[in-house]
Amino acid sequence: MAGGVSGPELAAAVSEAGGLGFLAAGYKTADGVYQEIKRLRSLTDRPFGVNVFMPQPEYAESGAVEVYAHQLAGEAAWYETELGDPDSGRDDGYDAKLAVLLDDPVPVVSFHFGVPSREALERLRRAGTFTLVTATTAEEAVAVERAGADAVIAQGVEAGGHQGTHRDVPENDGTGLGLLSLITQIREAVHIPVVAAGGIMRGAQIAAVLAAGASAAQLGTAFLATPESGAPAVHKEALTNPLFVRTELTRAFTGRPARGLVNRFLREHGPYAPPAYPEINHLTSPLRKAAAKAGDAQGMALWAGQGHRLARDLPAGQLVEVLAAELAEARAAFADGGAR
Repeated sequence: MAGGVSGPELAAAVSEAGGLGFLAAGYKTADGVYQEIKRLRSLTDRPFGVNVFMPQPEYAESGAVEVYAHQLAGEAAWYETELGDPDSGRDDGYDAKLAVLLDDPVPVVSFHFGVPSREALERLRRAGTFTLVTATTAEEAVAVERAGADAVIAQGVEAGGHQGTHRDVPENDGTGLGLLSLITQIREAVHIPVVAAGGIMRGAQIAAVLAAGASAAQLGTAFLATPESGAPAVHKEALTNPLFVRTELTRAFTGRPARGLVNRFLREHGPYAPPAYPEINHLTSPLRKAAAKAGDAQGMALWAGQGHRLARDLPAGQLVEVLAAELAEARAAFADGGAR
């Protein structure tokens, strides 16, 4: 997940235990990403990856953003802060981050919210970097393969955080595919390896997606509650708090569909948030920071996948080992069942 949740400590712990830890580059400066890569390399000599957000097209209806800002004025007053500037930048420093990754290559780079140019992917390949791109439909997966990526991440609708759709079309809200169905459709549409992502919390689920045709599994929410995760304590606690009974895709916090625990902010503002990313993300940033500082889970973006109640408060390295053991057990049970 973007921001400070997936930092060097978490990525290093996962890689040291035999997984492939990822450093989130989203919402960070290029220099910040460079410094975190440097820190990560000081913690492990194992392979790791960096996840990058793609630039987004300009949102034409600025009036809708202004209306939403007016609606959020009460939140700003409550948290004693100012709303953010919706025009703070559109590309998340994409070009500068790509330059960092080309100048000092890392083993793996993944992309979210779209497909990089063929030239960019080829330059990364020549630098020795393995590339992955998220897809939420078979059609998007075909575009990923045509662009020259090494593998595609099949992100099911169960996934926490932002859906990695290539084009944000509001009319398509609520039409996302479940992970197992998506894996099958993508496997039949492309020839590159498929990495499964979305709602995976147990080793048995990893076994299921591998049996469905995925080459690997990607887990996010499963690692949110680990000590190495940069998520605020109140976010970690909310994952298994019985007060938060479900998740929902919402535009309330960022303007793009993202799955989080249903709280007051999501309920009150989700229906009115315009499809304006990253404008809404910039607008609500001070509110989310103030809510986190106050320990107010009802005002935070509590990103989480549908399996959040299965979160485990274990060190990240130990969690990787537990997942591996569960995977082995599930595979053995499957083999025994098939032999009978």
